[in-house]
Amino acid sequence: MKVWMAGLVLAAGLAQGADEAFMKGRRFAAGDYSGGKVCVVEADGKVSWSHPARNCNDLWILPGGSILFVTGNGVKEVAFKDKAVKFEYSSKAEIYAAQRLPNGNTFVGECSSAKLVEVAPDGKVVKEIAMLPQEPGKESPGGHAYMRNARVLKNGNYLLAHYAKREAAEYAPDGAPVWAFKAPAGIHSVTRLANGNTLAAGSDSGTPGLYEVDPSGKVVWQVTNADLPGEPLKFLTGFNVLPNGNVLVSNWLGHGQLGKAPHLLEITRDKKVVWTFDDHENFKTIATVQVFGEGDEPLNGEGFH
Repeated sequence: MKVWMAGLVLAAGLAQGADEAFMKGRRFAAGDYSGGKVCVVEADGKVSWSHPARNCNDLWILPGGSILFVTGNGVKEVAFKDKAVKFEYSSKAEIYAAQRLPNGNTFVGECSSAKLVEVAPDGKVVKEIAMLPQEPGKESPGGHAYMRNARVLKNGNYLLAHYAKREAAEYAPDGAPVWAFKAPAGIHSVTRLANGNTLAAGSDSGTPGLYEVDPSGKVVWQVTNADLPGEPLKFLTGFNVLPNGNVLVSNWLGHGQLGKAPHLLEITRDKKVVWTFDDHENFKTIATVQVFGEGDEPLNGEGFH
């Protein structure tokens, strides 16, 4: 796998600031949006596990040996060992976000229906918030670009990536808006950091990059192609903040960019690329990534993912 080895050579040349444990042998899970699958990739770059997943934009490594992932119009949890389906939810709406909650339920962000849904382990909806007026006979009030990634925060609020509006926004448990950040690009993924700031990944509808903003909405850190040689950032989608503060970001290569840049880049706080994953033989467009810790457990606990 020449492309994978090229990524390791790059990492070796820029080792200062890199996550050495990651470089020496981290596994990761990734969703290949255009390839229609979710995969586990070993430290040597080889795919050791895969499962069909149409248009996967979000996934989670779950404690206990399974993976939760989006399937275009649904969400599944599948065990690594025997590929048994442990949870399943389906909808007519486009779905780009899912998250397992501490109470065992699963949060689902429905884009085209503009709904935030909480689903019990048996597949029954136990909570539903309509973010836009639901007109009778109209199944898609949000449309294709209403939101991408979405998260439930520890305070019970919701954090949404509004793609079309180029906005990251926080809402109270009843759906009332409480905070927003206008970005220079359509936002695909967003998370709340431990320091209270918000990290957002911007797409190619504007300036692709990572943007960290404080509670007042001020950008306190960012990285774009202006900071990196070769302009490798095409359409930033998912990310995983590593324990050393570096960000592992998925670089979606759709919209005519197939094979033209790395699928994954690890970027330091001082804006250096210290690791890349460039396997264009087995992957088309990686849209989401999360790193393993020990065994089949996720790195960094819940992670900033």
